[in-house]
Amino acid sequence: MSARDEARASGLARIRVALGVTEDDAYRQAAVAERLERHPRGTIPARARKAPEECVALLTDMLTKQGADVSRVATKQDAVGAIASYLGSSGLPPRLRMGADPVLAALPWRDAWDIERRFGRAEPTDKASLSRALVAAAETGTLFLVSGADNPTTLNFLPEAHMVLINASDILGSYEEAWDRLRAVYGEATLPRTVNMISGPSRTADIEQTLVRGAHGPRRLHVLILG
Repeated sequence: MSARDEARASGLARIRVALGVTEDDAYRQAAVAERLERHPRGTIPARARKAPEECVALLTDMLTKQGADVSRVATKQDAVGAIASYLGSSGLPPRLRMGADPVLAALPWRDAWDIERRFGRAEPTDKASLSRALVAAAETGTLFLVSGADNPTTLNFLPEAHMVLINASDILGSYEEAWDRLRAVYGEATLPRTVNMISGPSRTADIEQTLVRGAHGPRRLHVLILG
């Protein structure tokens, strides 16, 4: 057993002692298994029950209110042009860090020949990154980004500016629909190790109620909605 596994087992053991339960509690195991099997759904608010284009509009509004920049692009060529324009207007060098996502790789990068693309996990020196969100929940303006070689999690947190591409057809109303979509893509009980839910650039007002950007992640978030 690795040190991490030992620490996890020790922590869970302390929790069980505090709750007064045992590891082989059949009732609790059955309750957990049933919940995982049924995927009980929470209450879906009225604002999440919208037509596709209304979901796009709601997501755009929510993200904008939370400090993100949002662009609607009609074609893949427009998406590449918007990426290049954003880098230039933000005073960032024409360099991007990205993963091995096949959708991003298929963009017409020849139309932005001056953008240098670097691949793999983000490095502390990277200024801008590009990821793809598989799905989004319009009700709170939240993007769902999964971990893995296609879109390494470090892209979401290390660079100063984070750009995210999402297809308009992948913008759904509620969290329940978003999780249903992820399960449909990956299968039951085989979700990626991490699902990061992002609703805007990093910011905090913990110290003297002064708003600070980039405290725990990118100072800028630019969302590109394709379609």
